[in-house]
Amino acid sequence: MTDSVFNLAVDENKIAVVTIDVPGEKMNTLRDSFADDLKALLTQAQEHAVKGMVFISGKSDNFIAGADVKMLDSVEKREDALAISELCHHAFFDMKKLPYTTVSAIHGAALGGGLEFALACDYRVGTDSDLTKIGLPEVQLGLLPGGGGTQRLTKIVGIQKALEWMLTGKQIRPKQAKKAGVLDDCVPQSVLLKVAKEFAAKKKPQAKEPKLDKVSKLLESNPFGRNFIFKKAKENVLKKTGGHYPAPLAIIKAVRASVELDELKAYKTEAEGFATLVMSEQSKALRGLFFATTEMKKEWRNDDAPAVTKTAVLGGGLMGAGIAHVSAVKAKVPVRIKDVAEQGISNAMNYTYKILDKRLKRRIMSKADMQLTMNRITGTTDYSGFKHIDLVIEAVFEDLALKQGMVADVEQQCQENTIFASNTSSLPISQIAANATRPENVIGLHYFSPVEKMPLVEIIPHEGTSQETIARVVNFARKQGKTPIVVKDMAGFYVNRILAPYLNEAANLMLAGEPIEKIDAALVEFGFPVGPLALLDEVGIDIGSKIAPILEKELGERFKGPDAFSRMIDSKRLGRKTGRGFYDYEKKGKKVDESVYELLGVTPNSRLNKSEIAQRCVAQMLNEAARCLDEGIIASPRDGDIGAIFGIGFPPFLGGPFSYMDKLGTSKVSSDMSTLANSNAIFAPCESLVSMAESGETFYGEKPTQNETVAEVVKLETSEQEADVVPEEQSDVAKDDTK
Repeated sequence: MTDSVFNLAVDENKIAVVTIDVPGEKMNTLRDSFADDLKALLTQAQEHAVKGMVFISGKSDNFIAGADVKMLDSVEKREDALAISELCHHAFFDMKKLPYTTVSAIHGAALGGGLEFALACDYRVGTDSDLTKIGLPEVQLGLLPGGGGTQRLTKIVGIQKALEWMLTGKQIRPKQAKKAGVLDDCVPQSVLLKVAKEFAAKKKPQAKEPKLDKVSKLLESNPFGRNFIFKKAKENVLKKTGGHYPAPLAIIKAVRASVELDELKAYKTEAEGFATLVMSEQSKALRGLFFATTEMKKEWRNDDAPAVTKTAVLGGGLMGAGIAHVSAVKAKVPVRIKDVAEQGISNAMNYTYKILDKRLKRRIMSKADMQLTMNRITGTTDYSGFKHIDLVIEAVFEDLALKQGMVADVEQQCQENTIFASNTSSLPISQIAANATRPENVIGLHYFSPVEKMPLVEIIPHEGTSQETIARVVNFARKQGKTPIVVKDMAGFYVNRILAPYLNEAANLMLAGEPIEKIDAALVEFGFPVGPLALLDEVGIDIGSKIAPILEKELGERFKGPDAFSRMIDSKRLGRKTGRGFYDYEKKGKKVDESVYELLGVTPNSRLNKSEIAQRCVAQMLNEAARCLDEGIIASPRDGDIGAIFGIGFPPFLGGPFSYMDKLGTSKVSSDMSTLANSNAIFAPCESLVSMAESGETFYGEKPTQNETVAEVVKLETSEQEADVVPEEQSDVAKDDTK
């Protein structure tokens, strides 16, 4: 079976050990040849008269990481997608019917189709390694588990836990999996095969009831309780997704079928749901971004560039603390925090301690691991300990002279090849590097808050930045768990530049009388995680007011922020951090602070519907995104889409600004902007949009059909922290409180 991913070896006890190893690939995935390979394997096993079978991976860090997502992109018709699911069903049914016992010996990731494969085995043994994670993350690609996952997992762990795992796409640790009944044993890697063979020598197990507490058992054991569970799950999904994502609802339907319909009809429900989702625009968009982010990992890669092994952060504020956290926890490198005050250092270290303490209490990490991580973070009020630092990241407030002074200090206190990276949100890097003696080492590294959750970083080289510096910083950002985009050095870079006009338009609409809650609701219904005025409150109105003049000076009148905001700053209404902004932040939550209207001299008087409000705000963002591409701020529409989705929560199901404009058609986009420009010239479409509209050109170089979308989207991996029914990146807004 030289061409197969399965390699069979039979021991003296007639126990077959099948090594799963996709040739030439780092990860094992289920491919379109899987069913044929499995059929051939089972025929070969029959010839050897095996008495038990163990499946184990030939890869060092993964079992089966899932189905090959590329396979789905070749699907042209719904019937073809249906056939894929049904083929998997039949293949796994064949495994279940075998006369001997089958065991999955899992080390590393068993995700998606990989877990479904394991669930089709009689027993599952996993290693206790941190590398071993199981889960069904298909929802993050706009899909449901189509290989029997919605059916088999529910039978093992119960309705509620199955829904939780599948609707969040969360990855489960081995001990959790054993407790839930998914793993039959959890052992050190050194004895994995031995223990798996022992299970293979056993009889096939009898069907068991899920391990449920009394309340869960009561709810799941009767129709009224089950109806309550499914009703609440649907309500929760609709609340969190706004109905924009069909996959969670399809998952609920398939899980319900597993407990209410006969087996044949239940599996058919799953297959039909899978087929529909594969052809959906939302899934195509989400799969697109998965491919885009995978492709980006190959760019700016330089394995020969010196690795960053020691870091330092200047500033112990919120951003500095977050940067230190991902450096110590994700990148696992020593990080030294410098602040003018001991309290700043203490606050920054406490930031990481609180996050790790939560993980400790949830038994995600041990006390020893927590202490080891905390030991990586040290602090100082001067430059002691900076001599051998590879990368210094400044995270102080937006003051050009201050940042230039820090460049000089680092050049004096550190090595000749030490990189100085600025977390500035708006100042051009060339200005920060203007007086540097080693400008080739100066670069922008712009994070978004909260740093530990927001996946994007902007990397901004100026003209004098060396290629090696860019490569080293890109490599390090990826070690921190970030998705980096390299952008051109101009004020606001990319994310803040497209965000500013969007926020300004929302503010101007409010000043014109549109109610605060209506504006925010309009953009949430459009698909953003929060509304623009709520976002301003999160960022801090004072922060926005500092950035706006910089953008206006460098880029022109269209970036001028509303003068009325100075009244809010004067009255200490800065947003959530002061308890009042556009909203009043009480202990029980937030509500619109009606007194803000009087302060700003506004009489609420709505003239626009929600669709019109959303159109005006989004139009400003789209227009600026097109300008950024024209000016080379971003290298491609792909980078622009990823930056907008991961940086500010642009709706992933729309694919990003450029994919969205392709979907609408540039002629419509330009025409709509021109109509708005009749009453306000700021809406006039930029020259490139007008030209594209005339020629019928698209950003991605093709004309999308009704059944196609050129979009890109969300990470397959979920966070170790909180996951949601939608990709994690949408659960937090891009807060830029660097100061």
